[in-house]
Amino acid sequence: MASFWLLTLFSALILRTCAFSPHARRHIHRRALPGSWTAYGCWTDNVGSRTLSAASYVNSTGMTVESCISFCSTGTNAYIYAGVEYADECYCGNSFTAGATNVSSSNCNMACSGNSAEYCGAGDLLNVYWSGAQPPPAPVTVQSVGNWISLGCYNDSTANRALSYGATVTGSVTVESCTTACYNAGYSLAGMEYADECYCGSTLNYGSASTPLTDCDMTCAGNSSEYCGGPDRLNLYNYTEPLGTTSTGGGGTTGGGGTTGPSPVTTGLPGTWTYAACYVDSANGRVLGNEYDNSSTTVQSCIAYCSSSNFTLAAIEYSTQCFCGNYLVNGATVAPESDCNMACGGSATEACGGPNRLSVYTSTANVTALPVPTIQNTSLPGSWQYQGCLPEPGNGLRMFPYELDWTTNNTVDACLNQCAAYGYPAAGLEYGEQCFCGDISDVTANGGTYVADSHCNIACSGDPIHLCGGGNLLTTYYWTGTPLYVWNTPGNIGYYEFLIGGLVVPLIATVGINNKVTFLEKYGTSEYPNSTGAYELDLSLTDNYLLAWREMHVQTDVFCSGSIILPDKGGRQINVGGWSLDSTFGVRLYYPDGSPGVNGTHDWQENVTELTLQRGRWYPTAMMMPNGSILVVGGESGSNGPPQPSLEILPAPPGGDTVVTLDYLQRTDPNNLYPFLLVLPSGRIFIGYYNEARVLDPVTFDTVTVLPNMPGAVNNFLGGRSYPMEGSAMLLPQHAPYTDPIEVLICGGSTPGAGIALDNCISIAPEVANPTWTLERMPSQRVMPCMVTLPDGTYMILNGAQQGFAGFGLANNPNLNALLYDPTQPIGQRFSVLNNTIVARLYHSEATLLPDGRVLVSGSDPQTYYPNGSYVYPEEFRIEVYIPPYLNQGFQQPTFTIAETDWELGGQYTIDVTLFQGSTSTMRVSLVAASSSTHGNVMSGGRILFPAFSCSGTTCTITAPPNAYVCPPGWHQLFVLDGPTPSHSAWVRIGGDPAELGNWPDYPDFTLPGV
Repeated sequence: MASFWLLTLFSALILRTCAFSPHARRHIHRRALPGSWTAYGCWTDNVGSRTLSAASYVNSTGMTVESCISFCSTGTNAYIYAGVEYADECYCGNSFTAGATNVSSSNCNMACSGNSAEYCGAGDLLNVYWSGAQPPPAPVTVQSVGNWISLGCYNDSTANRALSYGATVTGSVTVESCTTACYNAGYSLAGMEYADECYCGSTLNYGSASTPLTDCDMTCAGNSSEYCGGPDRLNLYNYTEPLGTTSTGGGGTTGGGGTTGPSPVTTGLPGTWTYAACYVDSANGRVLGNEYDNSSTTVQSCIAYCSSSNFTLAAIEYSTQCFCGNYLVNGATVAPESDCNMACGGSATEACGGPNRLSVYTSTANVTALPVPTIQNTSLPGSWQYQGCLPEPGNGLRMFPYELDWTTNNTVDACLNQCAAYGYPAAGLEYGEQCFCGDISDVTANGGTYVADSHCNIACSGDPIHLCGGGNLLTTYYWTGTPLYVWNTPGNIGYYEFLIGGLVVPLIATVGINNKVTFLEKYGTSEYPNSTGAYELDLSLTDNYLLAWREMHVQTDVFCSGSIILPDKGGRQINVGGWSLDSTFGVRLYYPDGSPGVNGTHDWQENVTELTLQRGRWYPTAMMMPNGSILVVGGESGSNGPPQPSLEILPAPPGGDTVVTLDYLQRTDPNNLYPFLLVLPSGRIFIGYYNEARVLDPVTFDTVTVLPNMPGAVNNFLGGRSYPMEGSAMLLPQHAPYTDPIEVLICGGSTPGAGIALDNCISIAPEVANPTWTLERMPSQRVMPCMVTLPDGTYMILNGAQQGFAGFGLANNPNLNALLYDPTQPIGQRFSVLNNTIVARLYHSEATLLPDGRVLVSGSDPQTYYPNGSYVYPEEFRIEVYIPPYLNQGFQQPTFTIAETDWELGGQYTIDVTLFQGSTSTMRVSLVAASSSTHGNVMSGGRILFPAFSCSGTTCTITAPPNAYVCPPGWHQLFVLDGPTPSHSAWVRIGGDPAELGNWPDYPDFTLPGV
């Protein structure tokens, strides 16, 4: 009867999912379009160079196809093309930008913000509509305007302008209005950019050079028949006749007039400021930065501006431009004093430089002029070598994926050291202030081809005598010494294998001392209304679906709670916290019974009127303390509620409220949920949260040591490791006599904002003097990883995503590859790449060590949907196992017998072993602590110990760990390893039940195992 009920339940769940899913596919209907407008297909777009660039608007709540067409065809917007993108964006134009391509209409699949029955493009994709009219004549590059002659298209940059003066034009920007503005301002060069920007100058700065004319493909804001540059591109014009005398705005003149000219200010200057000399500017680029333009500039106002920022040099140019710094760069040289002949904008008697001439003042009586910067190709750190000047790939792509912007302190050494520290053997510097990290293979993949070094001509923002690339050009360096990492690719990589279909998508997986696996699932908030919230899997019956599953029950919602196994003699499982209301206070207990092939009868027990936490907690962590008490830390006060930045003890100590507030959890909310808790051999407690960690006193819970912040991403030190930027943490192995400092390993995580998954593991020995984090690069990015301690002391890393955060619908690009981490290998050589699965395991997936040495892989509850309601990634019922390499060699697993399974600390216990490959001289024994896993948080820390043992023949005597700090009280899986091959495990309890949890809670509706 029970089997029939299970089958009926499973069938009902599947039928309900198929028939009544709230995310059933949406049918898209296309209304009749206005006038002669017709659909023209799905086209690519680019933020840097829009496919339709004439006019646009955004409506986050009311965008429809019809409203976009109306906008593009009404009034002054008489355009023949209209395009909708990203659900709420509308673009218009009469022509397509070069490079736009037509793609499958199925790619444009985002519903319009104002009508969910219509499609409005997608990310970088436009649903385009055409009025049926023929386009007007294509825009042209104006060849001349009066004495202004076109020089073509030139590159530019917002960080380092090719033309330094931004002009204000009358009306909208056209070629005519911009050249007029530059003429009136006294400049011989004029450039139009990005359709509506106008720049002027007398010389080109920062090595601006000619680019293909097709790069200048944006029409003028004031005249759609003319081109006005493009993204970082100028349509450049040169005035071919002498410029006339122009007013400086303060009554002075330049270029004639016969009156006495302005002169430098040599008296009445503030403090120690004195006039230095007239200097040449822009011969090799700007010689001073930190520009401030003001039409009323005087020498005194410029000095005041520079002095307020603690600069020691102030310089004025072109009457109104003030520059500040502490030294001159780019090979600045002294010019004749007569060259600085332009009156200040705010004083006709004061000289304020001239065309490419600076009137320089100093507060130190000295002017340091640095040489023209060069490429740094010697005295490089480590094993870095310069490779050349490398153009970016173009089309908005980057050569290297990780960008750091250091506007004032970029140097070659700093960039190379940062890349090497995070395991990246290729580095590039660009635009003076940008550092990029990546792999040498990126250059090949992007078709990189080097150009002459002279193109990389922008000085480093933090080192003015060296060059850091150019505009879209990288000074490129490779690490050529001992590899920064070695990712092993062994011949034996193990494999995934389907185990059994599930009933629900589990959130928490626990292997009980009855060798069955209990699964807990959302109850009340489950997508499957028939779910009872708890199930048990008999591993001996997985070939018979009807017999393998046993239904159990919870009374409140365990959604995002915490679990551990108690040290009482029954090996009870405890679950604390939950989703909302009473469930957040929930304390639930299960006493495993039955045996392989034989159903148990016990169920989860809970009574919120008798036994609760002192604080409601959602996303808490639980840990077994050395004294046998249960530590519960962190969480929120219910679903998306206020933080619960505190800890408490179970059983609750007498004396009323004993909750301890933790200010550092309050400060780092909401990035510290499911904090990592680990008992250290000193008895103290390691706590890791967000990107911080500390060591706590186990009695007062005061902070003993604040550890250094955890490293994050190479380009974002704010990367986090706990939920929602979820990584996973483990203790590395402890070996008898347990005197070596213990280490903590944390793998994966993500960054705030863009959710760039981390591609590294970090480790630390928290109790050594001056502890520091060691970083090791992983073969791939991973957020929401699951880690499993294996009986040989290695660790499997699997599941998760390569982008995003933990949570519903917040992650993409599943990581299907499994890794093996071997701490016996040298740093940088510990990862081996294992096999791949076909099953996406994202949010709410777990991995658990089974008694036979396999790894159980379950769950995935991403709830990620397309706009039409279909799943991006499914709710995952399938349960897999991973066969690690040690079980894939064809070796027979060793066996052993054991009589006594209740061990005292420091005691000695006998086993009889049968080995099939080696001998007891090469045998190992390991103890893997019982654990419960959720959200990648293994709530025992994945503790593994290798105890001392001695053998006489095939009889071996094992010495139990010496104290509860090395080995907190609890149940452990005992394995024997014959060379690499583990046995099946036997459960042993070590350290007894010091807090007498077997007699708790003392209520008649709880089954107690006693002590």
